Amino acid sequence: MTEKAALAPGAAAPSGDAASANVRTTLWILLIVYIFNFLDRQIVNILAEPIKGELGLSDTQLGLLAGPAFAVFYALLGIPIARYADKEGTNRVRLIALAVAVWSAMTAVCGLAQNFVQLLLARIGVGVGEAGCTPAAHSLITDSVPAEKRSSAIAFYGLGVPVGSLLGLIIGGVVNDLYGWRIALMLVGAPGLLLALAVLFFMREPRHHRPLDAAEATKPAPLSTKKALAEIFGSRAFVYILIAASVTAFLGYGKALWTISFFIRSHGLSTTEAGLSMAVVLGLAGAVGTWLGGKAADVLGKRDKRHILTFPAYGMAVAAPLLFLGYYMEDWRIAVALLVVPTIFNAAYYGPAYGCVQGLVQPRARAVAASIMLFGQNLIGLGLGPFLFGALSDLFAPVAGEESVRWVLYGAAWLGLIPAFFFWRASLRLKAELKSG
Repeated sequence: MTEKAALAPGAAAPSGDAASANVRTTLWILLIVYIFNFLDRQIVNILAEPIKGELGLSDTQLGLLAGPAFAVFYALLGIPIARYADKEGTNRVRLIALAVAVWSAMTAVCGLAQNFVQLLLARIGVGVGEAGCTPAAHSLITDSVPAEKRSSAIAFYGLGVPVGSLLGLIIGGVVNDLYGWRIALMLVGAPGLLLALAVLFFMREPRHHRPLDAAEATKPAPLSTKKALAEIFGSRAFVYILIAASVTAFLGYGKALWTISFFIRSHGLSTTEAGLSMAVVLGLAGAVGTWLGGKAADVLGKRDKRHILTFPAYGMAVAAPLLFLGYYMEDWRIAVALLVVPTIFNAAYYGPAYGCVQGLVQPRARAVAASIMLFGQNLIGLGLGPFLFGALSDLFAPVAGEESVRWVLYGAAWLGLIPAFFFWRASLRLKAELKSG
């Protein structure tokens, strides 16, 4: 914001303390929203084996449920919803509340499914609801915090990924062993309806209360979709980040589902044991990595913008051999321990990558830019990762037997060098392309 600012019509400028409190409230509620987002999205991973047993599914069908059933509709709806979120008159708080209500209800409906088709349709409903969350949330966060704190603020929101995954693994594993997978899905879906009401009552749309700078006060015409896409893809840094993040998601979603199956099949763990073990890896280690990535980006980025992406670029390169060793070990305790450090490195990209994306375009294209990132991450990552991992497992099964998943994970470990390269390439463009605000 400039020092000379005009107030939005009918809005009073909040005091510094009040504004800070509003930002903290917004960030904490959005974090809780994103925790539920990933809890509802990823709980199917720990429930995959019991679902497969009861409904008689193949690994390919499991991959479809965990991936494309959710991801295709999430990705396709994300961009038009983001265009709506970018409009000055849109209330993003109401949009997020509606999204929470829809995906929570559909998660609970998953627990009622009696066959593959019904479960597939319910998972599609979860994807439709979740498409309305993150682009609007990123845009809202960017409007609420200074540019120099953007990476850590978005990383704070991104903690919902590992924390939600952690809770999904623990709750799903324990409740499944006690009451079955259907109750587990209903149990995590229902509270989201109350969360949707909390979003409406406790969050504020900053567009309606913030001061406007001179350019915003003139109400410039909204960007057309064509112009927004031209600006976004005109940034070479954005293209490199998009490729890196999409491959990261492809590997991350594939490993999230099949590493659990790997521990159950190859190491003989129960769903509770596998859930608790992977909660340490995907949850605690992922949270540490996400937080460290955002902090490192803000600190290093003050010295040189190129270093915003240094941690994820070099960290992913180091992670590859450690992941391979983790999947190679026969003692499951050593395997879990070896997966911790690479998970920290692989989770560090979230805040830096999405923070850069918000700074590579003008405000009227920010939600669309985030939605394109999510389009790539979900269509390529979530849409193809679990599915192709499962298809390859079925392909290797006649030769590898129960170890077919382990074979797939061997290859996935080394593919992490691809996003490391593209994050490094993007870092070389940041000084020239990042905008100041």
